[in-house]
Amino acid sequence: MYATQMQAYKSVQKSTLTGRDVEAAALTNAALKLSQCKELWGDEGHFQRLDEALRTNQRIWTIFQTEAAREDNPLPELVRKNILTLSLFIDRRIIEVMAQPAPDKLDIIINININIAAGLRGSTG
Repeated sequence: MYATQMQAYKSVQKSTLTGRDVEAAALTNAALKLSQCKELWGDEGHFQRLDEALRTNQRIWTIFQTEAAREDNPLPELVRKNILTLSLFIDRRIIEVMAQPAPDKLDIIINININIAAGLRGSTG
């Protein structure tokens, strides 16, 4: 289902950016989309914006989940398990927001994305 996105992700990784840079940028972009949803909550086009932002996040975390589950993934097992656990949490939160939308429910996804992106960049916050 996400074959096209996975291929795009892999081709971007081959550019001058490192994989970590691409991942950090994707997470930051996704957090910004969710933040915009919060800021414009209730405005015209709200549900379309929210749907797009949630689906973007879902795609990113599905890619992380797929990569972490690969047997040949070079990350340490504990890191892979933590990524899988976090991705399952994100999946549940996205479904929860889709079922019962509320702006405050986006905060945890935004914060996780920003913090993981900062870690990938080697910065704090």
